[in-house]
Amino acid sequence: MQYKWTVLANTTMGGLMASINATIILISLPSIFRGLNVNPVASGNFTLLLWVILGYMVVTASLLVTFGRLSDDHGRKRFYTLGFAIFAAASIALSFTPYNSGTSGVLFIIIFRLVQGVGGGFIMVNSTALLTDAFPDNERGKALGTNQVAFLAGSFIGLVAGGLLAPFDFHLIFIVNIPFAVLGAFWSYFKLKEEKTSRKKVKLDIKGNLTLSGGLILIALGFTYALSPYKSNALGWFNPWVIASLVIGLALIVSFVFVEKKVKNPLFKLGLLKNIQFAFSSLALFLSALARGAVMFLVIIWLQGVYLPLHGFTIAQTPFWAGVYMIPLMVGFIAFGPISGVLTDKFGGRIFSTGGLLISALGLFLLTLFSASFSYIPFAIVLFIIGAGNGLFAAPNTKRAMDALEWRDRGVGNGIRTTFANVGQMISMVIFFTIAITIFSLTLPSIMSSQLISLGVPSGITSQLSAVPASSFLFSAFLGINPISTFLSAVPANLVSQIPAKSLTILNSSSFIPKVISSPFMQGLRTALYIGIIILIIAAILSAFTKHKVVSGAEKVL
Repeated sequence: MQYKWTVLANTTMGGLMASINATIILISLPSIFRGLNVNPVASGNFTLLLWVILGYMVVTASLLVTFGRLSDDHGRKRFYTLGFAIFAAASIALSFTPYNSGTSGVLFIIIFRLVQGVGGGFIMVNSTALLTDAFPDNERGKALGTNQVAFLAGSFIGLVAGGLLAPFDFHLIFIVNIPFAVLGAFWSYFKLKEEKTSRKKVKLDIKGNLTLSGGLILIALGFTYALSPYKSNALGWFNPWVIASLVIGLALIVSFVFVEKKVKNPLFKLGLLKNIQFAFSSLALFLSALARGAVMFLVIIWLQGVYLPLHGFTIAQTPFWAGVYMIPLMVGFIAFGPISGVLTDKFGGRIFSTGGLLISALGLFLLTLFSASFSYIPFAIVLFIIGAGNGLFAAPNTKRAMDALEWRDRGVGNGIRTTFANVGQMISMVIFFTIAITIFSLTLPSIMSSQLISLGVPSGITSQLSAVPASSFLFSAFLGINPISTFLSAVPANLVSQIPAKSLTILNSSSFIPKVISSPFMQGLRTALYIGIIILIIAAILSAFTKHKVVSGAEKVL
């Protein structure tokens, strides 16, 4: 086998594994929390839920530039192989998470998900650079298209795989990673070639590493805890710790810019951003992640927490069927990803990356036209359109960014653009959940109150239930938990006995919360979609006005 195909096969498997891992846990959360015997809506547990979702993303967003620079200076193959080994070790540890271990089990998962993020970061930052080194310019688009298809298809495969495996045993979602990680480590160690670098010792930019990583971590912490209720507020934006994290984090990022201008061997090569082709391609990727990152998660909540329960699916069935219903998104991406890569090699990437962003914007607009309960075939067609737009955009955008870099800068350059994407996705989660929860908080209490009054619930219970944080209802629906049943179990029996028996049955049913939250949830979702559409159009404008050329001296013989 020609070496370039070995690199493509190995990096494709690595990207597939890392991206499956990023999403498989989202759809498996109900099974995980039930297996650990944890009530996610209990006091303090909502923050743990956020860390299970966002922890992996926080690590990769904070450390990718550092990983890219280390790899450029000391060997991409070395750190790429190390990434597989770290990922395998963390997956093995996660597969031993004790049953019924409560919040300590959740903390165990969070810690080793962070370790997985380190391994996944080394894989992600080096796979594109290794691939770009191995393929000539006239075949690079095809190779990157295939690789990007695997990476983003893995995100959708993770949804289906999680829905299929987690109901049997949540440990399976971690075990499934192990053989791929072990195979990837041995395969890359014995078959990939190391770049012929000078091996000149370069002093580590400690100040740059500390200011950039510290700033990004503090900003990530601030954003994460901003989604948690604070005192009487539905969100934590007024929490002093959140404000302090964001202010100090931003101050460290600003100081990082000045540090990098003075050090001899900077971590972040600011000069790369002077290259308009690289800078605009990276910014378009950031905006794309910002527009679509949380929207797809909100669609999963829509399916799993509202649509499927309203159509008679049980709690045990919703994770699997939510994954199945998302398959058209994956099909659209797989269908158009390789095609756009091949066409980019022949005709250039501008028209395909720009067109992909506009098609995705069209898909998001079409989603705004659906009600909470919809006909599936039109919905599947819209998901296919969004997937096709993603596929058209991914490979051309990646090729344009990597073609703008010399071979020696591809690790740190890919670290920069991948950091842009991960930070965009993280900010997306915060912005769109803030919008959804804010609208939820404004409209849900009155809807909940009127529903409870119509069922004859005593006023004292009604007022307390109407004051439950909106985020608790939103994530309870997603996780298949009825917070009203949990609340009533703590209410004195004499008060509960005042509720009519028929009404009590309705309150304890699995469809009550989905019916109540459907209207405010759709308002929040539509607002998020409209904002996403605007962001994608801005990204398309950036992509349209960026010329494409291959930098001189970009080729590297291994």
